[in-house]
Amino acid sequence: MDTITDTAGRGFSEAEFAFRLEALQAAMAAGNVAITLLTTEHDIRYYSGFFTPFWQSPTRPWFLLVPAGGKPVAVIPEIGAQCMGQTWIEDIRTWPSPHPDDDGIGLLAETISELAGAEPAIGLMKGRETWLRMPLNDFERLQGLLPEAAWHDVTAPVQRLRAVKSEAEIGKIRRACQAASRAFARVPEILRPGMGAISAFRAFRIACLDDGADDVAYLTGCAAPGGYGDIISPPEDRPLAPGDVLILDTGCRWDGYFCDFDRNFAVGDVPDGVRAAHDIVWQATEAGLQAARPGITCAGLFDAMNRVLTADNGDGEAGTVGRLGHGLGMQLTEFPSIAPFDETVLEPGMVLALEPSLGFAPGRMMVHEENIVVREAGAELLSVRAPQTMPVIV
Repeated sequence: MDTITDTAGRGFSEAEFAFRLEALQAAMAAGNVAITLLTTEHDIRYYSGFFTPFWQSPTRPWFLLVPAGGKPVAVIPEIGAQCMGQTWIEDIRTWPSPHPDDDGIGLLAETISELAGAEPAIGLMKGRETWLRMPLNDFERLQGLLPEAAWHDVTAPVQRLRAVKSEAEIGKIRRACQAASRAFARVPEILRPGMGAISAFRAFRIACLDDGADDVAYLTGCAAPGGYGDIISPPEDRPLAPGDVLILDTGCRWDGYFCDFDRNFAVGDVPDGVRAAHDIVWQATEAGLQAARPGITCAGLFDAMNRVLTADNGDGEAGTVGRLGHGLGMQLTEFPSIAPFDETVLEPGMVLALEPSLGFAPGRMMVHEENIVVREAGAELLSVRAPQTMPVIV
C-alpha cells in the first residue's frame, strides 16, 4: 500500500472560526439577513466548535445565532454550558431542559429581538439536505413570538461556504482516509472464506479502529454470490463462500470528519463478468479523477464518469443510484451532488467522494468509490487508490 502521512491536529484555531464567521456574515449582508438561526449538529459545530456525541439524544433542541456583527451567541440547554464554554463562543445563554412548557423558545425569541430588533430578517436553513431539528410546535411558537420577523433561506450560502474546506479540515479527512485505507489493505489477511459475514464486518471495524480511526460511524455492504444488489443494509448472518463478491463501504471519522469510500473483494474465484464490471467502475473513477478540476460543474464531472459506464456496456445500465458521488466533510454525504442536475462549479478545496455505479446483471451492481480534494492542478487523492484488479480473499 502507498504510504500516506499527515500532521493534522485536533480542533481548530480561533482564527479559523473567525474566518468562517466573516464569510457567513458577508453573505448575510449581501442577502439583507440580520441574524442566522442554526439548529443542527454540523452547522452549529462548524461555527462554534461545539463537538459532542450528545446529539444522539433527540430530547433537547440546540440553537446558535449568528448576528450581522460580532461572535455567534449560543442559546442551549444548561447541560451543555460547560462543553460550549470550551469553544470560542463567549455569550452562552441557557435554560433547564427538557422543559414541559417552554423548552428554550422564549429565551431564543428574546435573544433574537435583542440582537436583531423587533422586525428581524432571520436566516434559516430551508433547502435540500437540511432539517429544522426542533419540534414543529416550538417553531410555530417562535414565529408567534416574532410576528414581524421575515424568514430567509440561507441554504445556498451556508452550503457553499462549508463545501470549500480549509487545509485543517482536509487534514482531518485525510487522517480518516488513512485509517480506512490501511484497514482495507489488511482485509485479505483478516478475512477468510467460511467466516460469518457479521464477524467479518466486526473484524473490519476493529481494523479501522486499530489503524487510527476515532470511530466507524458508518459501515454497510454485502457479500453475495456473483455480485450484490444492496449496499446500504447491515450484513446477513451467512458465511463468506467461494464465488461471493464482498463490498465494504465505510465512513470512518477522525476528529469529527468523515472518509467515505468502499472496496470490493472476490471470495475465491468469481465470474469474468464480475471482474469486467469492476474494471469498468475503476476506469470510470479514473475518468473522474482526470476531470475533477476547478471550473468543471458537478454535472460535467458526472458526464465524464457516465461516458465510461455506458460505453460498450451491453445490457447494463449506469448511474442507477441517481448520482455518482457527493461532497464530504463533517457529514458522510454533503452538498454538492455529482449528478446531471447539479450545476455547482468545482473550486479548489472541495472534498468529494467519486462513486460510479454500474448495474451489470439483473439484480447485480458494482460500486467503486474514492475520496479526493480538488486542487488548482486537479484532483488529489485522499484515499489510497484501489487496485485495478479486484483483490481476492483466499
